[in-house]
Amino acid sequence: MRADRLVSLVLLLRRRGRLSAVTLARELEVSTRTVLRDIEALSAAGVPVYAERGRYGGFALLPGFQTELTGLNHDEALALLVAGSRRGAHVFGLGSALASAMLKVVDALPEGYRDTAAGAAQRLLIDPETDLLSRRVVAEEVPDAIAAEVRRAVFAGHKLRIHYAAVDQTPTWRTVDPIGLVTVRDQGYLLATKSGEDRTYRLSRVLAAEELDEPAQRPDRVDLDRAWQERSTRFRTGGDQVAVLVRVNPARREDLVGTALAVLAEETDADGWLRLEVTFQDSRHAEWALWQLATNAEALAPQWLRTSLRNRATAIAGCYGVPS
Repeated sequence: MRADRLVSLVLLLRRRGRLSAVTLARELEVSTRTVLRDIEALSAAGVPVYAERGRYGGFALLPGFQTELTGLNHDEALALLVAGSRRGAHVFGLGSALASAMLKVVDALPEGYRDTAAGAAQRLLIDPETDLLSRRVVAEEVPDAIAAEVRRAVFAGHKLRIHYAAVDQTPTWRTVDPIGLVTVRDQGYLLATKSGEDRTYRLSRVLAAEELDEPAQRPDRVDLDRAWQERSTRFRTGGDQVAVLVRVNPARREDLVGTALAVLAEETDADGWLRLEVTFQDSRHAEWALWQLATNAEALAPQWLRTSLRNRATAIAGCYGVPS
C-alpha cells in the first residue's frame, strides 16, 4: 500500500540520511519514477524532504519527525531487534513486512537506546544459514501469493481450497478448515481439519491456494503450541516404525538419540559401550541414522538392517578399492 511505502521512505531517510532515488527505489522495491512521485506527495503533505543536486546528491529530511516507544528499556529494545532477525516471517511470506516493521521500531526507539540496542543486536546471530561444518540450512520456498492467501484464510476464519502435492502422490485439490500456521527450522506448516479430522500440510507442497467465503468449522480459540505437540506425537508414534537394537560408543550416544524417535531401553556392556533399543520412523530412517555413525555404532538387530548396512559398506569399498 502507498501509505506504508511513504512511511517506509521517511524512515529510511531518517535512519540513513541522504539517499539517491535509485537507492530508495531498490530498498522499497519500486521504480525511480514511483520514488519521485512519493517525494512530491510527501512535500505536498508538509514533510520537510528536499533534494540535493550534484554527483553525490539525493533526497534528505530536515531534522525532526520522531515518535518514541516510551517505556522500553534496553533489553526490551534488544529483544525486538533480535526477534526481527529470525527467518520465520519469510516462511509465511512476511519478509518485506518484517523489514519495514523493524525499520519503524528502530526509528521509534528512545534516543538513548537506539544506537546501543542496534549495536548490541549486531553481536547476536540467530539461526545462521550454515552451521560450523558449512552445512547449509535450506529454507523452503513458499511463493508470496500462496503464503498470503493461506494467511488470509487463517486469520479471517474462512475455509481454504488448496492444490496439494503429498509425497509420492498426484497433486489434488482439497478444501480444509485452517486452524493456524507453524514454522519449524524454516519449514512452514498449515494446521487444519478436513471433514473433522486433523490434518497437517507443509506449505512448500501447496501449489495453489484459494480463500473461500464460507466460514471455517473451527473453535473460536486454539492453543497452537499444544495442537502442534499433539500432532507431532501422533506422527512420531504412527507409520511403519521400526525398533532397532544398537551398540554405540558412549561419545556418540547423543548423536544416535538425537535422530531416533524414542529410546525404549538402555544398558551398559562390559566394554563400556552402550546397548540401546531405539525406534525410527521407517527402514530408510534407521539405515541413514546408523550409517552416519560409521564404526561408532553397530546394529545388532533386526537382521535386514545389518544386511543393508553391510551391502552399502561393500559397495563403498568397491568404489575405493585398489585398481587391479
